[in-house]
Amino acid sequence: MFIDQARVTVRGGNGGNGVVSFRREKYVPRGGPDGGDGGRGGSVFVRADAGRTTLADFRHRKRFAAGNGGNGAGQNCHGKAGADIDIHVPRGTLVYEAGKLLADLDRDGQRICVARGGRGGLGNQHFATAVKQAPRFAQRGEPGEERELELQLKLLADAGIVGAPNAGKSTLLAAVSAARPKIADYPFTTLEPQLGVVPIDVDASFVLVDVPGLIEGASKGAGLGDRFLRHVERTRVLIHLVDGAVSPSEAVEQLTMIEHELREWNARLLRLRRIVAVSKQDLPSACATLSAVRKATGAHVYGISAATGAGVRELMGAVYNAVRQAQKDERESSGEVVLRPRPKPADATVLVRKEGRAFRVSGSKIERVAAMTDLDSDEGQVYFRRALVRMGASRKLEKAGAKPGARVRVGESEIVW
Repeated sequence: MFIDQARVTVRGGNGGNGVVSFRREKYVPRGGPDGGDGGRGGSVFVRADAGRTTLADFRHRKRFAAGNGGNGAGQNCHGKAGADIDIHVPRGTLVYEAGKLLADLDRDGQRICVARGGRGGLGNQHFATAVKQAPRFAQRGEPGEERELELQLKLLADAGIVGAPNAGKSTLLAAVSAARPKIADYPFTTLEPQLGVVPIDVDASFVLVDVPGLIEGASKGAGLGDRFLRHVERTRVLIHLVDGAVSPSEAVEQLTMIEHELREWNARLLRLRRIVAVSKQDLPSACATLSAVRKATGAHVYGISAATGAGVRELMGAVYNAVRQAQKDERESSGEVVLRPRPKPADATVLVRKEGRAFRVSGSKIERVAAMTDLDSDEGQVYFRRALVRMGASRKLEKAGAKPGARVRVGESEIVW
C-alpha cells in the first residue's frame, strides 16, 4: 500500500541528574564536593533515505524516543550521553509541525534535528562558593523536547502524466518503462502514484510518474486528485494526456477541465513546460479528436498509441529534451534560498498571571530552571527562590498581589510563596 502522509510523536531524551557527593579519602581533609554532572539526553533526527519509497513504516509505529542521559556519580564522574536516533524517510518528505514547514528533505542523507535532548544536570561541585563550601544541592536533568510532527511525501520525478480517468496514462507508463501499473477498462484503475524510469539511450533516461485520473473538482477533494496532485508539484515537465476515444468536443472540455484543476491546486503547475498528447490513435475516431485538440491549443500536439507504439518514441524524446532544458535553466538561475536560523536561546521574559487561588509564572528560562531543580530539598527551594528574584519574577508576583503562603506554579512544579 502506498502511504504518503503520517503523523508521529518524537521525544528527545531527558538529561541525566547531577549528584551530591563529597570526596572522602584517607589523609585528604576537607575534600570538598565532587558530584559529577548528568549526561545529555539523545536527540531525534529525521534523515532522507533514497532506499525508501513510502511512509508505510509509520502506519503502526508512531512514537519515537531517544535515549536518556545517565546520572552523574562521585569523584567528578559524568553520566553517559543518551543515544541519538534517526528516523529514516523517503527522499522528498516534508516535515511539518502545527502547519509550519520545518524541513524539505529532497536530498539523500539530508538530516534535521526535530527534538533535542535535555541538558544534563550539574553536580554539587558547581555550587560550591567561599561562603557555602559544602553544598548539598545538585540539578536534575532537563526534560527532552517533545513534538507532534506531520510527514508528507512528494515523489521526486522529472516528468508527470496528468489527465482524466481512462485517458491511457497507465498504459503509456507501462509501454515506455518497466513499471507495471494496473490497467483496466474502468475509471480510477490507478489508486496510487506509479513511478517508472524511461530509457531514451544508453546513458539517457528520466523518471516518469503517473497519478490517478483527475475529475472536475479534484483540487477541492473530488475523486483522488487532492491526495495525489502534490506528487506532480516537483516535476519539471507535465504530459497532458487527452483521451482519444472521446468525441472532439469532450476532448476539448477535458483539456480545459484539467487546466482549471491544476490552476486551482497550484498555479505553479501551469508555469511548467506542458506537452499535450492525444492517446488511442489506433482508433478510427481518434484522428478527429486530435485535430480538435490541436485547433483548441494552437500548439503542437502529439498523437500516440501506446498499444501500437505509434508516436510514443517521438513524445518521450520531446519530454526528455524538455527535462534537460528545465535542468539547465535551474542550474543557471540563482534559485530560492530558504534560511533556517538557529534556534533562539531561552527567553528570559517572565509573565505572571492569576490561576484560581494560585499564581502562574511562565517563561521558557524560568520553567527550565524549575524542571531542573529538586524542589523537595531545602537547598533546592532556596536556589529556586533566588532564581525567581534574579529573573524579576518575585517583583512581578508582589505586583500581582501574591502574599506569603500563596501557591506559585512554574511549569509542572508548585511551591509555597
